[in-house]
Amino acid sequence: MVGTDETRLVVLRGNSASGKSSVAAGLRERFGRGLALVSQDNLRRIVLREHDRPRAANIGLIDLTARYALNAGYHVVVEGILHADHYGDMLTRLRVDHRGPTHGYYLDVPFGETLARHATKPIGDDVNEAQLRDWYGPRDLLPGGIETVIGAQSALHETIDRIMLDTGLAHLPPLDC
Repeated sequence: MVGTDETRLVVLRGNSASGKSSVAAGLRERFGRGLALVSQDNLRRIVLREHDRPRAANIGLIDLTARYALNAGYHVVVEGILHADHYGDMLTRLRVDHRGPTHGYYLDVPFGETLARHATKPIGDDVNEAQLRDWYGPRDLLPGGIETVIGAQSALHETIDRIMLDTGLAHLPPLDC
């Protein structure tokens, strides 16, 4: 078992440029200290500098990092594309092992909107449309209906508000860390 009855685990998934990192940053800003962000991009691309593939080292590192933070009493947001076929088993084990409430969200943005949003990102010039199309997986939901789908029509502040309320983070005090 991992975490406590009070720790919250939030998993944010979706395609590139769907708003996952912005939502995660907004959750942290709104909550304050005590909310750990476990970003797939940071651990995979920056820490390990590896490609996204089945059984890659970043999958275990994401799991270990989330578990460590939960065991230390932090609420945790795991965010990334986190393709179901590569990360699904790890996310399922983490969900099952977590003692407290766990909430999953899938940010569902159509490819055209993904393409437009991607052009505004710092890596927009480094990744072309063909590469982005290759990464894109429409409605790559985890099995069992465990994720709440949030569409592109939900504004950033609305998505953050919803997740804060759904998870109970809106009613918890920041941790003194």
